[in-house]
Amino acid sequence: MQNQIPAQPPKSFRITLELNSRMSRMDNTLLNALKEQKENLNLKNISRQGLKNLFIDGRIQIKGQRAKPSSALAKGTTYVDILGY
Repeated sequence: MQNQIPAQPPKSFRITLELNSRMSRMDNTLLNALKEQKENLNLKNISRQGLKNLFIDGRIQIKGQRAKPSSALAKGTTYVDILGY
């Protein structure tokens, strides 16, 4: 079975999370992944409060759906889109 990659929204930055185990909170995992990436310096240097504001504004999505900071992430590959970047 092949994983289908969801379409990336226009004017967004996509980060792919490869997880070896389930993570209980999305916000901590995403913040760490953003700090490690090198493609978008604005997001690389984002603060915890800045990330929280993106969640509040609904600019973080998974499969076109608004994500919550407290959402759990399943083991495997997750595509996260950040709108406006």
